[in-house]
Amino acid sequence: MSWLETIMGIHSPIQSVVVICMIIAAGMALGKIRIGNVSLGVAWVFFVGIVAGHLGLSIDSTVLNYTETLGLVMFVYTLGLHVGPNFFGSLRHEGVALNMWSMAVILLGTAMAVAITLVWKMPVGDVVGLLCGATTNTPALGAAQQALGQIGQPGERAALATAVTYPLGVVGVIIAIILIRRFFVRPDDMKPKHPDETNHTHIAQFVVINPAVCGKSIVEISQMSHMKFIISRIWRGSQVIVPLAATQLKKDDTVMVVTNREDVSAMEILFGQRVEKDWNQDRIDWNHIDSKVESRILVITRKVLNGKRLGQLQLRKAYGVNVSRVMRGDITLLATDDLRLQYGDRVTVVGTPDDIDHVEHFFGNSVKTLSEPNIGSIFLGMLLGLAIGVIPISLPGIHQPVRLGVAGGPIIMGIIVGALGPRMHFISYTTRSASLMLRKMGLSLYLACLGLDAGKDFLQTVICPEGLLWVGIGFAITVVPVIIVGLLALRTHRLDFGTICGLLCGSMANPMALTYANDTIQGDKPSLSYATVYPIGMFLRVIIAQILVVLL
Repeated sequence: MSWLETIMGIHSPIQSVVVICMIIAAGMALGKIRIGNVSLGVAWVFFVGIVAGHLGLSIDSTVLNYTETLGLVMFVYTLGLHVGPNFFGSLRHEGVALNMWSMAVILLGTAMAVAITLVWKMPVGDVVGLLCGATTNTPALGAAQQALGQIGQPGERAALATAVTYPLGVVGVIIAIILIRRFFVRPDDMKPKHPDETNHTHIAQFVVINPAVCGKSIVEISQMSHMKFIISRIWRGSQVIVPLAATQLKKDDTVMVVTNREDVSAMEILFGQRVEKDWNQDRIDWNHIDSKVESRILVITRKVLNGKRLGQLQLRKAYGVNVSRVMRGDITLLATDDLRLQYGDRVTVVGTPDDIDHVEHFFGNSVKTLSEPNIGSIFLGMLLGLAIGVIPISLPGIHQPVRLGVAGGPIIMGIIVGALGPRMHFISYTTRSASLMLRKMGLSLYLACLGLDAGKDFLQTVICPEGLLWVGIGFAITVVPVIIVGLLALRTHRLDFGTICGLLCGSMANPMALTYANDTIQGDKPSLSYATVYPIGMFLRVIIAQILVVLL
């Protein structure tokens, strides 16, 4: 058995890999177990890590800190990349409301911590540590320890209080979500309030009878209207026309129009009579509508096209084709001239087969190229995110500057790259499977190391005189604000349950609870609302931790 003792008991690179792999493998296996249709999923990795640490397993502290940091950075950055394309749209539509709900969770938890200080006469270090652990916010703990040092108080008790309350802080959000769903959520609350927001386009057919547009070219009609639309086909008697900008519309022409969903009624006023046929079904075979015009989906795989505006390419003039829609991940966008193309976009091209063959070479359309994730850009983005995280931010009344840390900086950079990468000519394309694997792997590494580190002293700390009191107080700070704010948000009937779960997880800086929500709720609503509130919520908690030290 000496070889087994060497692998498991002596710190080495191999021993570290073996221990972490065992924890993750066992945790993921247990995560498949369901009790009453409830499964904790990847959360089991954290609990297995605690058990392993309690049983005496350990790895080198430097390796532990490195792996934990790498896992967290990988998870939050790829999460930011995933939600980036939808982030700013969500921020404009419901982002303010989501961040207000998130602030309610944060302020309610802070108020509870202050009240505890007044009732139990606890030292400020204990209270701040309990708050940081209950809200699973290690950047706030680091900021609080620095502030405690500024006033001459040790930060060890704050770290100890965080270690005790952290495990139930992680699980408490999941428990609160399960309770809300079990007793208060109705079937209608599970349906997204805006189920079609990933598809911004609508296809409709019109007969041109409006005298104001008869005899005018498509470019003239476009300049007459503030609305954006694409005419992909024109039927003129038995003739099928692929329209160009200079093509003139005539009375009784039948036009196929792709526009934004909210502009369909206005299109009917602009052109005239609408043909009552649903062209938005998934099973429509566009190439059997007519034999002379073909509709084909091509993929942008030429890097030189990344960030180019669609209008700059002059596709109608150069190739005689129309681009009607652009599919970016799960989002469908109207192919307007000012739309910036991204590497990996799928564009719907309408034209004759020969013309589409020509433009296919121009776009690249190499699916094999897309199967290779752009690893270099991912690590560059993570590097830039870490650089943002260490930038000191000075605030009035706070002696020590605050920082976004290893969690805040990378997720902000991921959102920026995911949303604005093409404008910076930054290729951020990653396949869905690669993105999901990176997120899962990063979170698993983070939770395994977090549990292993907390497990070695967890039981001894809990059974100490103050341990059980700390655990109870921390659990209350975790669960009570989440349940109260979650129920209030649910009763407004303006947010679906998936969005509420995401904002609760984001306000509590709890990626494990987010993973549970994603595993049990269909769609990306939890991830999107999580990323919407996480940066501001995390920043507020870092500031609040330092303010409490100064004031209390």
